[in-house]
Amino acid sequence: MTDDAVENSIRRAIGGDLAAISWIVAQADTTADAVVVTMAALLECHPRRLDRARDIAATSRDRQVVAIARAHLDDESELVDALARDHLVDYPDSLIVSWIASDALREARDR
Repeated sequence: MTDDAVENSIRRAIGGDLAAISWIVAQADTTADAVVVTMAALLECHPRRLDRARDIAATSRDRQVVAIARAHLDDESELVDALARDHLVDYPDSLIVSWIASDALREARDR
């Protein structure tokens, strides 16, 4: 799958698209894309998935996304805020980090 297709699936999953969420979760154990594995960890609230995401993260951008997701799942909101701000300075198009930082994920789970 192309980077654009992966980004589109993540975007759709953030919007609540059940097919995109299912695809991301289904890919989490076999993909080499750290952001897909991270997204699955967030959607499933499954922090152990982040170990694999960290191991396959090939870029500093991906490693930062994994660290921000880890802080989020560990309920370290101040750390999430600090890491997300730094990340978004360098990568303002990072929808997944904006989503994590907005706390929309937690609000969706709490409904």
